[in-house]
Amino acid sequence: MFRLPRTATAPFCPSEVRGSIAVDPGLPLWKKLLRFAGPGLLVSVGYMDPGNWATDIEAGSRFGYGLLFVVLLASVAAMLLQTLCVRLGVVTGKDLARACRDHYGPTVNRFLWLGAELAIVACDLAEVLGSALALHLLFGVSIPVGIGITAFDTLLVLGLQGAGFRRVEAIVLGLVVTIAGCFMVELAMSPPNWFGVAMGFGPSLERLQQPGALYLAIGIVGATVMPHNLYLHSSIIQTRVIAETDAARREAVKLGTLDTVISLTLALFVNAAIMILAASAFHDSGHREVTGIEEAYRLIEPAVGSALAATLFGIALLASGQSSTFTGTIAGQVIMEGFLDLKIPCWQRRLITRALALVPAFAGVLWLGEGAVGKLLVFSQVVLGFQLPFAIWPLARFTGSRAMMGDFVSGRWVQVTTWVLFAVVTAANLWLTLSVLGA
Repeated sequence: MFRLPRTATAPFCPSEVRGSIAVDPGLPLWKKLLRFAGPGLLVSVGYMDPGNWATDIEAGSRFGYGLLFVVLLASVAAMLLQTLCVRLGVVTGKDLARACRDHYGPTVNRFLWLGAELAIVACDLAEVLGSALALHLLFGVSIPVGIGITAFDTLLVLGLQGAGFRRVEAIVLGLVVTIAGCFMVELAMSPPNWFGVAMGFGPSLERLQQPGALYLAIGIVGATVMPHNLYLHSSIIQTRVIAETDAARREAVKLGTLDTVISLTLALFVNAAIMILAASAFHDSGHREVTGIEEAYRLIEPAVGSALAATLFGIALLASGQSSTFTGTIAGQVIMEGFLDLKIPCWQRRLITRALALVPAFAGVLWLGEGAVGKLLVFSQVVLGFQLPFAIWPLARFTGSRAMMGDFVSGRWVQVTTWVLFAVVTAANLWLTLSVLGA
């Protein structure tokens, strides 16, 4: 049976957009793919946010193209986890948070909810700092003033009330294309050694044995896979309405998976481009100790020989920070509705999340100084890394359960790979957290 979509009055509220975009079973395959395109894109912005920039820039400046394979492997791992989210949402009609509420007791659910909320605040902290730093670099405002300006992005949420979920996806697409376009131009201005790039994508344990390489590699992994994205994707995939048959669900899983792989491949390009640019502009010219975004901005103009390079760098950073304004709000709604069955106006949810991020941002900058933005960005990634295993565990359990998934249960090799990934990510993030806290 094919269900007609419900009208969505507020694009950020999961309960109001679920089932809002119809995918008629009679459409040609390419039109169905276009209708399914979008959720993967919203998820992908979390994989190219300002929190990724610091590790990519430092890795590129210190080790050239040598750690590109880490970006590739981290992106493949992200694709696996996000496609499992697609499978869970399409088959069960539940997002990950709601599935946890249905299967775990109150104590476990409260613990998972608090952890997920902490991850969203940590992610929003990275967006605040990244946007504030971009405003500082482009317009010369102080970091505290830039942080204050980011508080007004709640107005964006209010302005989009009733605009429809596809409008939100289109805006995010525009921001992502802006980021990718800026780096394409910058790479054209600072041509890399493409043979070195190709070699860098080849896995090598020898390269990880260089001093500091393993630390940066783990940082790249921790900054790439975002825990709140697992809750988000399993919900927004349900904005697509399909027929209630196994054949339609199977096709929806395939189309959603394709959308995810294409979108995260774009995120892979952006993350790789950041590292490649740092390698070609800094490492190859002898600047091998560039460890921060602001330092990279200052050096990129003389390294490339054009003021445009610095401007494009700042624009990409600003677009990166703003792109997650939308996804952070939606993820917060998903988690609150799923774990607590609590619904509040979306602008209030945005205001709460941003207020909680502004406090540590202001406190950190005022206490440690404006030069501490890089340290605060790293701290936000440590928090995200610490929370990630608590999202992977239930996702792996649910998608590997025949009682819950029926014939759509994950294959044995997918299950084994997911649990191995869980073990590796847990160990890596634990090591990173202990290293940073002990530094």
